[in-house]
Amino acid sequence: MAQGFRDVCRTFQTICGEDRLSIHTFRLRFLYAGADLIALLQRVNEASVRIDGDTVGAIGGGLLVLTCAERGDTNEQAARMAERVLGYRVFPDGTGRMNASVADVRGGVLLVPQFTLAADTRKGTRPSLGRAAPPDTARALFECFVERVRECHEPVATGRFGAYMQVALVNDGPVTFWLEARPQGRPASKQTTED
Repeated sequence: MAQGFRDVCRTFQTICGEDRLSIHTFRLRFLYAGADLIALLQRVNEASVRIDGDTVGAIGGGLLVLTCAERGDTNEQAARMAERVLGYRVFPDGTGRMNASVADVRGGVLLVPQFTLAADTRKGTRPSLGRAAPPDTARALFECFVERVRECHEPVATGRFGAYMQVALVNDGPVTFWLEARPQGRPASKQTTED
């Protein structure tokens, strides 16, 4: 572990008065503080999910949304992500510009849980999935997300949490966007902005 990181840990311990806080515990708190709920949006002409050969969800034109909860994510973030997904302007308007949302075009929404979106791929050749929320928490957040989308839009179809799924799609464009819903009060990063 780099000496600089140890110094940061000691400073944190001093400021917070947590003399017994281990460097490992601080590292976990640092890495998972303010995690972002993730959604990968794909504008599609059609999409479907099959489990054991049976189609459990399908849409025509609209959005396929692969979603993942990270450690520390909340129901508030799930609600914010529902707003972002339904309002994100990825469809062409009358002039051909991407200026219409799935709600505007009354497209379908297919929501699929995918915990591998939380993978840390910065080093090595095997992804680390330690940032993904524990299964029970992730399931509850996915269900909250689905419920919020269904309250405001139809048609909505879903995959099944924890199941082995085959997802088929025809990406229109292709148009694909990575969205994040930050914890309330956390400033936007330089790489992403929220509408």
